[in-house]
Amino acid sequence: MKWYQYQTDSLARKLAVNMKQGLTEQQAAERLRKFGPNVLEEGQQVKWYMLLFRQFQDFMVLVLLAATLVSGLLGEYIDAIAIMAIVLVNGILGFFQERKAEKSLSKLKELSAPVAYCLRGNEWKKTPSSELVVGDVVKVSSGDRISADLRLVEVRGLEVEESALTGESLPVAKNNQPLSEEHVELGDQSNMAFTGTLVTRGNGIGVVVGTGMDTAMGQIASMLVSTERIPTPLERKLEELGKILIVTALLLTLFVVVIGVLQGHPIYQMFLAGVSLAVAAIPEGLPAIVTVALSLGVQRMIKKKAIVRKLSAVETLGCASVICSDKTGTMTENQMTVKHIFTMDDALYVTGEGYDVSGSFFDNGNEIELSQLPDVRNMLLYGNLCNHAKLVKKDDAFALDGDPTEGAIVVAGRKARIDEQTLSGWTIIHEIPFDSDRKRMTVVVEDNHGKRLSITKGAPDVLLPRTSMVKTVARVKPMQKKEEQAISSSISSMADEALRTIAICYKPLSNTEDFTDYTLEKDLIFAGVVGMIDPPRKEVKAAISECRAAGIKTVMITGDHAKTAEAIAKQLELIPDKGLVMEGSQVSNLSDDQLDDLIDDIYVFARVTPQHKLKIVQSFQRKGHVVAMTGDGVNDAPAIKASDIGVSMGRSGTDVAKESSSLILLDDNFATIKAAIHEGRNIYDNIRKFIRYLLASNVGEILVMLFAMLLALPLPLVPVQILWVNLVTDGLPAMALGLDQSEGDVLKRAPRKPTEGIFSRGLGFKIISRGILIGIVTLMAFIWAYDGTTEGLVYAQTVAFSTLVMAQLIHVFDCRSEKSVFSRNPFQNLYLVGAVVSSVLLLLVVLYYEPLQPVFHTTDLVLYDWGMILALSAVPTLFFGFTKK
Repeated sequence: MKWYQYQTDSLARKLAVNMKQGLTEQQAAERLRKFGPNVLEEGQQVKWYMLLFRQFQDFMVLVLLAATLVSGLLGEYIDAIAIMAIVLVNGILGFFQERKAEKSLSKLKELSAPVAYCLRGNEWKKTPSSELVVGDVVKVSSGDRISADLRLVEVRGLEVEESALTGESLPVAKNNQPLSEEHVELGDQSNMAFTGTLVTRGNGIGVVVGTGMDTAMGQIASMLVSTERIPTPLERKLEELGKILIVTALLLTLFVVVIGVLQGHPIYQMFLAGVSLAVAAIPEGLPAIVTVALSLGVQRMIKKKAIVRKLSAVETLGCASVICSDKTGTMTENQMTVKHIFTMDDALYVTGEGYDVSGSFFDNGNEIELSQLPDVRNMLLYGNLCNHAKLVKKDDAFALDGDPTEGAIVVAGRKARIDEQTLSGWTIIHEIPFDSDRKRMTVVVEDNHGKRLSITKGAPDVLLPRTSMVKTVARVKPMQKKEEQAISSSISSMADEALRTIAICYKPLSNTEDFTDYTLEKDLIFAGVVGMIDPPRKEVKAAISECRAAGIKTVMITGDHAKTAEAIAKQLELIPDKGLVMEGSQVSNLSDDQLDDLIDDIYVFARVTPQHKLKIVQSFQRKGHVVAMTGDGVNDAPAIKASDIGVSMGRSGTDVAKESSSLILLDDNFATIKAAIHEGRNIYDNIRKFIRYLLASNVGEILVMLFAMLLALPLPLVPVQILWVNLVTDGLPAMALGLDQSEGDVLKRAPRKPTEGIFSRGLGFKIISRGILIGIVTLMAFIWAYDGTTEGLVYAQTVAFSTLVMAQLIHVFDCRSEKSVFSRNPFQNLYLVGAVVSSVLLLLVVLYYEPLQPVFHTTDLVLYDWGMILALSAVPTLFFGFTKK
């Protein structure tokens, strides 16, 4: 229903309510039974045991569980226990990381006010908000949380802070006048008040027109229920990798069994050999190493002011091609700041940001002391006297208590050395409070000598018609056409820069003058105009530039007006010369196909609703983009959840936005997103590094076994040796690769495409080519050592085992770069050096510690053996190091 169009009397008839008496208790009870309580429905909560079970549904994990079963059935209990231990560790890590996920709708309920002041049976009484029904007459005042969607019928200076719902940064002035337009966006429905928003000033009375899931908040809740979370690129790639590996393992097993049987070997022996190859084909430690690498990335992200709620999300940022960012508080300081001051004699620029009271005044580029400009200082004094905002010292910084617009004037006053002691010389003896209809505020002040002044501040277009005089340095003189044009030109110039303008006027009063609106607010003296804006964060411009260099488009999506959004976007150099700005109403009028055709040319979306944000994100996704969506309000939650990675604000963000997101910015800063992208790309690079390392190693293991069978040789490796290599020798260096530092070009290359395979950019060739050489040198070592006897077999297997391990440990340094092993300093990653040393020591323990020799089928080696082993082991890495392929 378009309640904003209704007159009060037709509204009362439609809802069958007497505005003077409210509903009767009987009417309210009947409607409550019919329509249900005023609460938001909760989505189905994930039980903890289901969340734990979900950790074991990954395809790779299922493959490992199958390998465990086969190993157990064949009596290979060591293999089975080791694989099961890895699966359990991986599952428990994932479970604890995601334990607090999916609480969005329950958090929405917390935004509802617990009680409402409701008119029932001609009596005002406190009523639980859950018992409000359509037709209830509700009173709201400053500080109240709105309990249901209301059509306002009476307002007295009512302002409502709606940023959680609409994204608009400033409180919205409300009125009770019907709107004639057919379609009015949520943020422009000035006669409506919505569930979950906060009254910041004034009071009013409204009629409940929506409760529970029928409210604007309820529609967002419905969208959250219907919005599906899409798997991240990493999740999709690892699932593809798992499928490739299992198919490879099954084909190898079948091939080996068939070849062995044809050569006359027993079926059981060949089946055991096939399982050994399957174990070699599957990197058992991969799921755990991916989890650990992502967890370590999460720890690094916390140091960079970002909390990751879902492990795979930190990598997804690395392939983001579009960042849809909120403006207020993310790209800007969320602190209104006076930037320009105009009086009849001066036009000043004010430095400083936010609520920092340090700043200077400049006239034509020259810094100036306000002691030289008494009229400017007096104008700021008047603005501070006609004001209720206060600066509160918190730690080493100031915070605002009051309206942001008034706060900006207070800060400007502090820069002009107007402090509380200065103001204490004046007393407010009368006030006409700000009213959204009047758009002005007036106070009468008296100094210690009994001198009285009337001070009025408000919208320039409202105050100027009430102004008959202007204050200049020389004197107070009548307002002439010349002065009017100068003032209008200044206001227009500030508006072009998207500055919010406030005019300040005054007039002396006699001690006998009446304090009526008419008397106090006519024949005013114009003192000046201040222009203010929520300034961009200093570091955001550079961050946007770096994102652009990285091939990432930044898009501003805000509830603010188009002109303000465009001005900020231009200051940040976010929007190119031919970039488009589009309002939410235009988005509504476009079909999906039409929006898709335009979406790549649009850089700013203004005056948007939650539905618009969701539509914008989905349009980018249809165009093949990986989308990061930032936001802080309830209105952002559906789009945050639908995006490839949702980013919420830690300081200003609502719980709903945080619970819908994958990444929370502790400092609400866009620049932190850039740091997260850098970290995400590095994590993906590192994942590619250890996948390259693990799979090249496994290819070497497969080929040495396969070649030996084809040559009718005994098995060069036994299953427990293969498992040892996969879990211990491969595991520690692979984890160290997950800690590797980024290469210098990480933010200078385009984001990878979502369709890009895990083996793209030559990774598949590197894996196969290195694996073939590792397999060949291992087989050569085995043939060199094997003398055809049973005793000689254990010795030869020990040599082959040692050669395989050393070849892999040397090869790991080649995996640090896409270029060459010689392009990076091997000692830059001390974790890797330590892991390699540890793996060598563990190998020596397995070789020389007598109680372990029967378990691992090993024997002692002499110095001559090690010379041959090291020479062969270095061949794969050195060969490709010099060829650089």
